Amino acid sequence: MRVAVLAGGRSSEHDVSLRSAAAVREGLERAGHETVVVDVARSGEWTSAGAAVTVAPAGGLLDADVVFPVLHGPFGEDGTVQGLLEVADVPYVGAGVPASAVCMDKVLFKDLMARAGLPQVEYAAVREGDPLEPLAQLGLPVFVKPARLGSSVGISKVSEAGELPAALATAFAHDPLAIVEAMALGREVECSVMGNGDPVASEPGEIVIDADWYDYEAKYTPGGMELRVPAPPEAHVRERVRALALEAFRAVGCAGLARVDFFVEADGHVLLNELNTMPGFTETSVFAKLFGASGVAYPELVDRLVTLAVERHEAERRYRF
Repeated sequence: MRVAVLAGGRSSEHDVSLRSAAAVREGLERAGHETVVVDVARSGEWTSAGAAVTVAPAGGLLDADVVFPVLHGPFGEDGTVQGLLEVADVPYVGAGVPASAVCMDKVLFKDLMARAGLPQVEYAAVREGDPLEPLAQLGLPVFVKPARLGSSVGISKVSEAGELPAALATAFAHDPLAIVEAMALGREVECSVMGNGDPVASEPGEIVIDADWYDYEAKYTPGGMELRVPAPPEAHVRERVRALALEAFRAVGCAGLARVDFFVEADGHVLLNELNTMPGFTETSVFAKLFGASGVAYPELVDRLVTLAVERHEAERRYRF
């Protein structure tokens, strides 16, 4: 197939997206596909090989058969680009508009998971000007995050109450909505999911870092973290992680792919943390490594994803709107 790979984007995760897209392009070409990279500038301009790109109905994006939007964060992973591609009637890899929007918003996602009865850490949503006293119920330490950003951008760990205002100011520099989460004591375990109506979960892996917490540098610096697969917890705990990953994936209506993050406490209790609808695809990224450890090589992985995108597009077009 001819695959248009979207790279860059307007968010603060622009550089990460460029690295992810380069790996995706290489993997697709090794799988036998033709690729064309569409650079999405921080300004919002779309170009390919220096020429402006237009999105039009009936595969008008460079006459591509399918689009792989390797965009992270706002204006790419939040349903906006997905909506554009839906309007243009172009097949694309990954979750649709509602799931992308829900999973990008950490508060909305956690509220939905709470309604579904999935176990999570305690959390609270905060906007600028909100009183801080209710946050005391979360205890210390806590993590303060922009509600709609990824790659650990704008996140602070707060160990003393006096640090909270500065941490919130850092988060508010990226988003008017912040989320404050109680610290979970346990292993960080992640699980990849792939599929449409009948998704499959990878073998879970544990994130091991030589740092206080899993920040931007640990995620994207080679050697910044070690991925242990399978995750050390007992087999029944790993199966619980896989089951919850699939349950969360289905609950939000995801499609194509996701990486689901968990905490596993010392007693084996599993807590859901986040679900990423377009996880990183760089050389240090976890999504592909987990499927690699589950027997799916990188070229086969990206090949499956574009095939799933076309299948979902064809299935949805059978309905009348």
